[in-house]
Amino acid sequence: MSTSERTFVEDDPLIREFVVEALREAGYHVIHASTGEEALAWCKRHVADVLVTDVKLPGQVDGWQIAERCREQDPDLPVIYATGFSPAKPRPVPGSRIAKKPFHPEEIVRTIRELGEEKGAPPG
Repeated sequence: MSTSERTFVEDDPLIREFVVEALREAGYHVIHASTGEEALAWCKRHVADVLVTDVKLPGQVDGWQIAERCREQDPDLPVIYATGFSPAKPRPVPGSRIAKKPFHPEEIVRTIRELGEEKGAPPG
């Protein structure tokens, strides 16, 4: 298990590709998923340093639920919720941020760095 993994959950393949590429170029190891169910399956097996998730996802599991379930294993897990529109009332957890779509991939990289600094973790 790596201590520098970032999980990115996004159903739009183009957005997912751009953000994953930006994170990898910034030196992060990225695990990515396109559905909430896929993310939860991964979350049961690994612990990441940061979770970045779209709020509205296809299937039965949304970004809020992913964060809640992942935080059962790691209560201090920083979460970045990406959203353009969500019919669900926001219920962010402490140590989380909201990234309004559309955003530039570098905004996610910068937010992850800020969250890492807040936790006192070295970048990367």
